[in-house]
Amino acid sequence: MKPIVPEEIESYATAHSTAESEICRLIREETYRTQEAPQMLVGPLEAAFLKAMIHLARARRALEIGTFTGYSALAMAEALPDDGTVLTCEVDPDTASMAHTFWDRSPHGKKIEVRLGPALGTLATLAGPFDVIFIDADKINYVAYYRRGLELLSPHGVILIDNVLWSGEVLKTDSQDPSTAAIQELNRAVAADPRVNAVLLTLRDGVFLITPKAR
Repeated sequence: MKPIVPEEIESYATAHSTAESEICRLIREETYRTQEAPQMLVGPLEAAFLKAMIHLARARRALEIGTFTGYSALAMAEALPDDGTVLTCEVDPDTASMAHTFWDRSPHGKKIEVRLGPALGTLATLAGPFDVIFIDADKINYVAYYRRGLELLSPHGVILIDNVLWSGEVLKTDSQDPSTAAIQELNRAVAADPRVNAVLLTLRDGVFLITPKAR
């Protein structure tokens, strides 16, 4: 992932935002030590943003599509009330197992439930509403995740979609990369959707912030 924002600016923003917890720091360090693609982890600045969204939405139920090593799920769980829940979907049992080892060390880990298997199958079985939905999984299914997420969303909830600038690759109109094409399709779909208000933020690798219009 090539940076969109200059590194020194992102570092400054991180230093002046809510700090990550000790357990989140340990997850981040272990992810960078052991995983082949550690940049998939959202990092401290985006974690602070996720927490802010949990608070602003007064969330009790959060849904995450793409657990990876459990950093973002734990960050959201830390911001939820004691009776709040994060349901997170993951296809890789190994990274889910790693996530559990850290969640078990946190008093907030009990708020997290992971569902293993392809996310579209899991999403078909779920009942809403969810107050915050965070999408950060395989890009090919982003449009399908968005459409199902909107069906599951609380009327006052928010959908957050990661990597929607894709290291700037979304600017390439002739890209042959399927993931790039899928993200471009998602961005067009969200921008044209009359049911939502949306802003594409230049946070980290691009985050879509989407809320339903008043009904």
